[in-house]
Amino acid sequence: MTAQQEETEWDQQDAGLLSPVRAGTAVEAAVSDRAWLQAMLDAEAALARAQSRLGTLPPTAAEAITAAARAQYFSLRELALAARETANPVVGLVQALTRKVATTDPAAAEYVHRGSTSQDIFDTGAMLVAKRALRIIRADLARAATALRLLAEQHRDTAMAGRTLALQAVPTTFGLKAAGWRQLLLDAEQRLTRVHEQGLPVSLGGAAGTLAGYLEYARLDSTAGKPDPGRYLDELLDAFATETGLARTTLPWHVLRTPLADLAAALAFTAGALGKIAIDVQNLTRTEVGEVAEPGAPGRGSSSAMPHKRNPVLATLIRSAAIQVPPIATALTQCLVAEDERSGGAWHAEWQMLRECLRLAGGAAHTMVELAEGLQVRPDRMLENLHLTGSQVVSERLAAVLAPQLGKTAARTLLTDASTRAQRTCDPLPVVLGTDPQISALLDAEQLAALCDPANYTGAAATLVDRAISPTTGTETDN
Repeated sequence: MTAQQEETEWDQQDAGLLSPVRAGTAVEAAVSDRAWLQAMLDAEAALARAQSRLGTLPPTAAEAITAAARAQYFSLRELALAARETANPVVGLVQALTRKVATTDPAAAEYVHRGSTSQDIFDTGAMLVAKRALRIIRADLARAATALRLLAEQHRDTAMAGRTLALQAVPTTFGLKAAGWRQLLLDAEQRLTRVHEQGLPVSLGGAAGTLAGYLEYARLDSTAGKPDPGRYLDELLDAFATETGLARTTLPWHVLRTPLADLAAALAFTAGALGKIAIDVQNLTRTEVGEVAEPGAPGRGSSSAMPHKRNPVLATLIRSAAIQVPPIATALTQCLVAEDERSGGAWHAEWQMLRECLRLAGGAAHTMVELAEGLQVRPDRMLENLHLTGSQVVSERLAAVLAPQLGKTAARTLLTDASTRAQRTCDPLPVVLGTDPQISALLDAEQLAALCDPANYTGAAATLVDRAISPTTGTETDN
């Protein structure tokens, strides 16, 4: 292939130029056009094998169909262009697969797509794509959660400023922050697991959800007499589910899009959970804060104009995905509003949105592994920033200690006035308070200094970290 031909080939594909968060990741390959094509072929082959199990399709035909169901035998571009004439890629694929099977076993070609319909094959293929992608995403979430657990353990007692509404509030610990990040990932993995293991079903409905075509061909092709409809449907669903590794549903779901809605919700949560961590890292890496730094790599984070900068690109990539996935997932959920027994447009609108949700969430999870495993924590800078307010960050504690002696309102008024003076004079709060006769009557200098030490006011942070990472409360492998 010449360079010109290669460039033309790439021009026909979404190479990830505008979506670097998923470029080159495993999930990108798992949801590519070729992967989707293979999943649809896998669905066709699995259906043939399932029918063969039940004696309604010759075993040799199932073997021939399975052997021909390889993506490398087909042109993605030709199938895409053919799909413009039928509004879905399955019609052209069935024709191409039939021709391919006929080259080795003309008789078997008659059994391709036997009794099926386009949506059965596409939706089953979509569930296979999702299953394979979720396996990758879940593994990345678990790996990142393990890294965050280590950070929580290492920094269980590392004091830092807790911030609310962008300002320093009261002290906390970095261990508690890392434990919270980890919990979000465990929550995401739990939701994905529920969908992955229980909510990705085969699609088997036939032309209008009655499975009439499957039954009619079974009646014509059965080697054991006319099959009982109810029993045959159960056996076919069971066999198809076994062949694909997917679940089965009570009813056909051509227009009952619960599987897609559940998947969209889980992916939206996952992206949001990853995005929360990313935005925290971005804020903590600010020049004025400098409490953490992303792992370095040659050329990473460089600016085209400012040589001194090393931008937090990993967090930026993750956040970009976190902003995109929820609205796309919402639009995917809107496809629940599907008319009649087959939708003209809602079903078709799902495809690209589903892929985008999978690969963006997957790209973010992949990126989070590197961020979590390589995050540089700077305890000295955390402590330095914790003292920026001159102990005003522990005013809550002082109010609680003084209230029994002075009264709640009086104590709050005294501390508000003292904080205002401290900000005006740039004196530490304990210095200002030490000149107040009411304080001097209640606390000596040593007691006041101890109460004003931010590192000694982290509440139950250490206990909360211990509980969060305790094996009895769940681990990465438990979810």
